[in-house]
Amino acid sequence: MKPLEEEDVWGAPEFAEEDLSFPANDDFTFGSGDLEGEFPSDLSDEALLSSLQEEPLPDFVESTVEAPAAPAQTFAFMPGGAVGDQPIPRIRIRAFFDRPDMANLLQQVATDRRLAKTEFDMEPGGIDGAIAFCASNSSPNLLLLDTTATPTELLTKLDRLAEHVEEGSKVVIIGAANDIGLFRELMSRGVSEYLVPPLQPLQIIRAISALYVNPEKPFAGKVISVVGAKGGVGASTVAHNLAWLIAERFQANTTMVDLDLSFGTGALDFNQEPQQTVAEALLAPDRVDEVFLDRLLMRQTERLMLFCAPATLEREFEIDPESFEIVIDRVRRSAPFVVLDMPHVWSPWVRQTLLSADEVVVVATPELASLRNAKNMIDRVKAARPHDQPPTVVLNMTGVAKRPEIPVKDFGDALGIEPSVVLPFEPQMFGMAANNGQMIGEMAAASKTGVALEELAARLCGRQLAPKKKSSLIERLPILKR
Repeated sequence: MKPLEEEDVWGAPEFAEEDLSFPANDDFTFGSGDLEGEFPSDLSDEALLSSLQEEPLPDFVESTVEAPAAPAQTFAFMPGGAVGDQPIPRIRIRAFFDRPDMANLLQQVATDRRLAKTEFDMEPGGIDGAIAFCASNSSPNLLLLDTTATPTELLTKLDRLAEHVEEGSKVVIIGAANDIGLFRELMSRGVSEYLVPPLQPLQIIRAISALYVNPEKPFAGKVISVVGAKGGVGASTVAHNLAWLIAERFQANTTMVDLDLSFGTGALDFNQEPQQTVAEALLAPDRVDEVFLDRLLMRQTERLMLFCAPATLEREFEIDPESFEIVIDRVRRSAPFVVLDMPHVWSPWVRQTLLSADEVVVVATPELASLRNAKNMIDRVKAARPHDQPPTVVLNMTGVAKRPEIPVKDFGDALGIEPSVVLPFEPQMFGMAANNGQMIGEMAAASKTGVALEELAARLCGRQLAPKKKSSLIERLPILKR
């Protein structure tokens, strides 16, 4: 058989649609640098396996596939997965499987929110099925191949597949042999990624995502959506305080986006009078780039930017759901953290925004209507996001005098999620903060509410709270220091 040339036989992807021209990238899972050693010229099963067994892959490859490392200067402050998942563009994915258990796994991958834009098809047949398909059809952007073939069979079949795959297609293989030599040979033949079971859906999803990272904008900020179970539960107040805390307490660049176009309170709570609002971006999403955002965003502090709502009834806003998707994607590429203040409505764009967010925070009050709505919302989000953390529940305005309330434990049992934060009813403090255009962390950081919100912000942005230093008796009694 004629040997393959050294160039990448699979080529680089080319997309006709805007923003999908992502150049080919190096493999992120197995590090960087030149590969050492040569593959043996004798490709018999005995010789090949003998050489491969001398240098097995590390154990962690079997269970860990990490997303590409983010630039240190951008995410050095965010440990433990605080970065948002990279969205996968509108590509065609065709999966061919050999193993029934892998078929079930790929089905879970296909229904994940991160692949919502993709066209995902799968069928049995492994590499042989892929060869037959590509011989009579145009190649998809990504071939996802599950195979139980031996190393020699795998390489031989890949040679046959390369004759039919069009330039621009990428290939990810889920194989059976956990060997560094085989991996090196596959990479030299232009295979984009090689994975070995056992695998989880997120490992495959993030391996795919890593192949389509735009090197000019290699990160996507973490999106935190905050929504109320019903009107008047304080969701906007929680959203605004979280954005301020992430920016000021944890020194992370943050953008707060008020998406309640008619009744948003972002400008009021931060004591601002915006000349331009998020509506300008939503009405012209194709114009939204870094320059356009810089002109529209309002700087509240050194690290906190505001994208306020117009908050007017002079016009009705009928905006396509795709416009919200485009604008939010542009914003998340300009800041490590994006906090979305969601309106209390249920429409296609609200549903899609919640389901595509990295974190969902549901704010409720301890009453029956709020419990019903919160449960409906949480059940919907959990069902659509089986591979994500469940929504975070904030129980607000607890302890109102003479008001019958559902106990916190009963509320959590009914939801199936224990509230992460329980905030007391403190109308004087919240009213004063709203009237002064201040956040709770500015005027009452040491209060029970201030501490609870700071703990929630720390968890959402992947930070650890610094232990509070206990004051001495002399520090608590200033007169003794004289």
